[in-house]
Amino acid sequence: MDNHSINIKQAIHVSQTCLCLQLQKAARKVARSFDDAFRDIDLSHGQFSLLMMLMQPTPPNVGGLADALAMDRTTLTANLKPLQRNGFITVFPDPKDGRGKCIKLTESGEALLAMALPKWEYVQQQLTENLTAGTLNSGQASQLMAQLKQVAK
Repeated sequence: MDNHSINIKQAIHVSQTCLCLQLQKAARKVARSFDDAFRDIDLSHGQFSLLMMLMQPTPPNVGGLADALAMDRTTLTANLKPLQRNGFITVFPDPKDGRGKCIKLTESGEALLAMALPKWEYVQQQLTENLTAGTLNSGQASQLMAQLKQVAK
């Protein structure tokens, strides 16, 4: 075996211990739960999160929003287009920097979030209950959330 080969034991070890893989798997499962809940209002979990991040007194610019969501600007811009096309957001020149763009939630966007929030609350409660009914108590679940926030910084 040369230096570029791996064996089944190594592959199994990586698949069982890789932080990235385990976080991705968990994220996909959680995301599917929210996508299922939002399906009847034609909203994805990613769109919900993006719209929620726009609920602030001052409309953020694309760069600030991308940073807050841990996304690159081109991915964020691609995700903004259908929301803008559907009238849930407006995009306008950044008053502080004419080269940049700011994003504002519209009344239609706020109405969509008002419909989505009870669905989110239900799924959030179910996932939290499932988590604490399994291996974690409520204190550990809170600690997990704090740790995930730390990792996402």
